[in-house]
Amino acid sequence: MSRLPVRCTWCGHDPLYVAYHDTEWGVPVRDEQALFERLVLEGAQAGLAWITILRKREGYRAAFDGFDAERIARYDDEDRARLLADAAIVRNRLKVDAAIGNARALLALHEHGETLSGLLWDSVDGQPVINHWRHMTDCPSSTPLSDQLSKRLAERGFRFVGSTIVYAWMQSVGVVNDHLVDCFRHRELVRPIA
Repeated sequence: MSRLPVRCTWCGHDPLYVAYHDTEWGVPVRDEQALFERLVLEGAQAGLAWITILRKREGYRAAFDGFDAERIARYDDEDRARLLADAAIVRNRLKVDAAIGNARALLALHEHGETLSGLLWDSVDGQPVINHWRHMTDCPSSTPLSDQLSKRLAERGFRFVGSTIVYAWMQSVGVVNDHLVDCFRHRELVRPIA
């Protein structure tokens, strides 16, 4: 009889959560659109369980034009009303406005010769921070690095980028490896990236 792999306890047994844990969480992401999507979703999650956002993720992709920042940046009041009426996403005016505003901030960032990927990965010299947590209670909800990155994003016009949201984003996109040391993914993700 084969043993099930040991996973971080936060993902529980929900198949959607387990798949996210096993294939996405903590995997280094450098693609600009994927980073933008995750940042918007982390902001949408504020005050909610992450599983809620995972269940609405396809709804977000449909409602927000596949997270195409150029299209989202052109959204007007009619688009805003459409989004606030869409049960497939979290219908919170501040979060919807932040997603639209963040698309505009991303385009402005690009106009100034910066990228979200560069801003994020330069903060760790291009390599993930490998943590060695034994218990979920050991893992912080924010760090001095997420404080700095949060401030830099806010200075560039991004919203819903408090330090806790930014740290969750950093975990999500593999800037930090916060898989517990006995989780099978911790070992798999401990290797330098090119």
